[in-house]
Amino acid sequence: MGNPEKDMQAMGDLFARLSHAWNEGDGYAYGECFTDDADYVTFMGQHLKGRKQIAEVHQWLFNGPLKGSRLESSAISDLRPRFVTPEVAVVHAHGEAKLSETQSDSGDRDSINTNVLVKQNGTWKITAFHNCRIQQMPVGRG
Repeated sequence: MGNPEKDMQAMGDLFARLSHAWNEGDGYAYGECFTDDADYVTFMGQHLKGRKQIAEVHQWLFNGPLKGSRLESSAISDLRPRFVTPEVAVVHAHGEAKLSETQSDSGDRDSINTNVLVKQNGTWKITAFHNCRIQQMPVGRG
């Protein structure tokens, strides 16, 4: 059986590394937070497959449209994993990429993401990620 307290710390460290890599514009370090065969679905619906593609696409973003952006994420401060098994957990997080050009930032980039984490050889990595913009529930529905 795993050690939930130690696992929580390791997961928090994983999300801290993810945010740090984003804020440094380091696609390779960002990709290192994922498994080799990870699935990554962007808020636009693109499906990236594997750590290599995740790293390459993010480096392109960090060098271009997201250059200088800052990732603000709730995963570090508000980590509440749902353990499916001692080696698999689902983590929902809120995040927002704040653009470096504040006049270009519409302020509506707040997103929610679903992360499936797996523990391999004692290390937690993200194996599936799906991101979408937060929308308000229409009144009288749900």
